[in-house]
Amino acid sequence: QVHLMESGGGSVQPGGSLRLSCAASGAFLGIEIMGWYRQAPGKQRELVALITRGSNTNYLESVKGRFAISGDFAKKSAALHMNDLKPEDSAVYYCYANIQIADIGPSEYWGQGTQVTVSS
Repeated sequence: QVHLMESGGGSVQPGGSLRLSCAASGAFLGIEIMGWYRQAPGKQRELVALITRGSNTNYLESVKGRFAISGDFAKKSAALHMNDLKPEDSAVYYCYANIQIADIGPSEYWGQGTQVTVSS
């Protein structure tokens, strides 16, 4: 069974920085994509950043230049460095992974979510 363990998050003042980490565990062939989505109260879950096995990245327009995603798929992990945080970045952040499972193929998994609060 695949499990995504998240760490990081918390509360910070506007302009501050936080780092989220995500590590995958369990039996699988390899990781295709890792990243984060976020969901604020009353809003739909939205993609924040993704990184592929080939190191291609994709970012939500509003976080470009402020957030940076990195991945070490050999270590089954990824990190999201968030800088110049704004109150509108406040949300629950969910780690996401697309993982190759033997005899099944690519499957999607989610972390438990971690709260990020940006407030003065």
